[in-house]
Amino acid sequence: MDPAVLSKINNRIGFITLNRPEKRNALSPDLIAGLVQAIKEFNDDPNVKVIVLRSAGKAFCAGADLRYLQEMQTFSFSENLEDSRKLMNLFNLIYTLPKVVIAEIQGHALAGGCGLATVCDFAFSVPEALFGYTEVRIGFIPALVSVFLEEQIGSAKTQELLLSGERISASKAAGLGLITEVVPSDFLQKSVEDFAMKIVSQNSGYSMGRTKQLLREFNAERRNEWLDFAAHTNAEARAHEDCKKGIAAFLNKEIPNW
Repeated sequence: MDPAVLSKINNRIGFITLNRPEKRNALSPDLIAGLVQAIKEFNDDPNVKVIVLRSAGKAFCAGADLRYLQEMQTFSFSENLEDSRKLMNLFNLIYTLPKVVIAEIQGHALAGGCGLATVCDFAFSVPEALFGYTEVRIGFIPALVSVFLEEQIGSAKTQELLLSGERISASKAAGLGLITEVVPSDFLQKSVEDFAMKIVSQNSGYSMGRTKQLLREFNAERRNEWLDFAAHTNAEARAHEDCKKGIAAFLNKEIPNW
């Protein structure tokens, strides 16, 4: 079986690839654990100055692995809370990491996958990619990402995106500040690598790291409190009948009757 995460270093750029293309890079426990390990290793490696997060296949990330979530619905609240905190820790690790993290988005980024893009420092996307926090459409709650999104784009736009569950275009995502730039698909990889090389060669790693830490410290106490509450909310939502019905309908390729 291929590893869920691939990594390599080239020209002081650490490349991390989500490698579950057959599952649209859904966030399974193995994938989350692999991402955490690779990110921590690159953060500790003096040969890595910038990290690029990319994906194999057509989708950037489809969000949570719903088959796994369905299995977790029979587990205890404490087990679901522990599982929820694993994704919380991944998001917070990327968001607070001293090194710059760039998302290279070659396909749709939905639900938790859109959350993954949200917590990166820069995000470059192809025009065809769709973005959205679609959890409400399957009876789930976009709890964890709400904390980071509200901090990034404000309460009104966060509410609009999370309550509607709408999928939006890459151009609209850029206009909202969710992503940095929209790039033609033929030039995506080169654009990301050129940008990464520019900040590697022109910017002080110490200065970028301290600047990012400074920005993240502004709301750190409130963010950590909200993340803990969000993790509990995530765990509670898994046991609700709407979540059970919504996930089952999605996996059976049916439309839930709300």
